[in-house]
Amino acid sequence: MNSPVASNESLVSVENVEKVFRRGSEEIHVLRNLDLQVAQGEFLALMGPSGSGKSTLLNLIGGLDRPSRGTLRVAGEDLHDLPDRKMAEWRARHVGFVFQLYNLMPVLNAERNVELPLLLTHLNRAERRQHVAAALDVVALSHRAKHYPRTLSGGEQQRVGIARAIVTDPTLLLCDEPTGDLDRKSGDEILNLLQALNREHGKTIIMVTHDPHASARASRTVYLNKGQLSTEPVI
Repeated sequence: MNSPVASNESLVSVENVEKVFRRGSEEIHVLRNLDLQVAQGEFLALMGPSGSGKSTLLNLIGGLDRPSRGTLRVAGEDLHDLPDRKMAEWRARHVGFVFQLYNLMPVLNAERNVELPLLLTHLNRAERRQHVAAALDVVALSHRAKHYPRTLSGGEQQRVGIARAIVTDPTLLLCDEPTGDLDRKSGDEILNLLQALNREHGKTIIMVTHDPHASARASRTVYLNKGQLSTEPVI
């Protein structure tokens, strides 16, 4: 993992971004003239009610979708007009995703699940094994490498998911409700791990959450409501 990098440079720059979905002749404005700057090395929590556009914004930043209007630069790349093939290459190099429901392959053991993103790289088998071992060590699951998801607790499955997200040493971690399916103890363990990745390994993290207990672990919290951002909680 990379060492922490002190920088005031914006890793994520969202300027006047709008996202509009169409349902027949109807336009649904999910994000409206949205501005957001995320510094390199920051741990940002994104809160807001269901349907406020949090996951939509996360998908835009992660290159899974494109804005309808506005400027979106992440890790030095303008994502608005990036061709699909270049977008996939950029995403594989720069973004690690952590999901609420883990999204592990049940027929693969922990180390094989972690290895999946590396199959898209030019690393040979021995190099992939080294990266997988390092990622599992970071999440303290080396001893469970041969275990399948069905034999792991929810917290362990989420740690495998985090190891998979960091195995390529991405620039940015995007976490969508990473503790939403866990009990408080397991959730706290995941939050401790995310904080360690941020503070000790310099990972920039954007975390969507409904939980104030989780958002308190971030260095900054912003609130999204009706497609617009605020620094104050939505009442």
